[in-house]
Amino acid sequence: MSAGRGDRAAPPAPEGHWEVRFADAASAKGWENLTRQARENTYRAWTTMRTDPRPATETPRHHRLKGALAHGTHRGQTCEQWQIEVTGGGRVWYLLDTARDTCWITFAGTGHPRATDRQ
Repeated sequence: MSAGRGDRAAPPAPEGHWEVRFADAASAKGWENLTRQARENTYRAWTTMRTDPRPATETPRHHRLKGALAHGTHRGQTCEQWQIEVTGGGRVWYLLDTARDTCWITFAGTGHPRATDRQ
């Protein structure tokens, strides 16, 4: 059975770690495609979301999105939106839900997301 909206992207988080869940079925499908293309890098992205989803020092490969993409809404709550560059074109976007200690994956894909072209 495939993962879908609301499903966890891995086992339950231990104390002090963040849950990583899919915001929708499209992000779950994109995650699967990304894992097939770049297994190790996708695992590193998952580990980063789990342990350090809001780094003190942003990098070109892991940073908060800007402009209209800087925030997103999940379950009625506005959250910061972040990006991890998994490959040259592959990205993971997630909402940082501090109320639930959860990273909601809103986009995962092997190609560069077009929404950033408008920013």
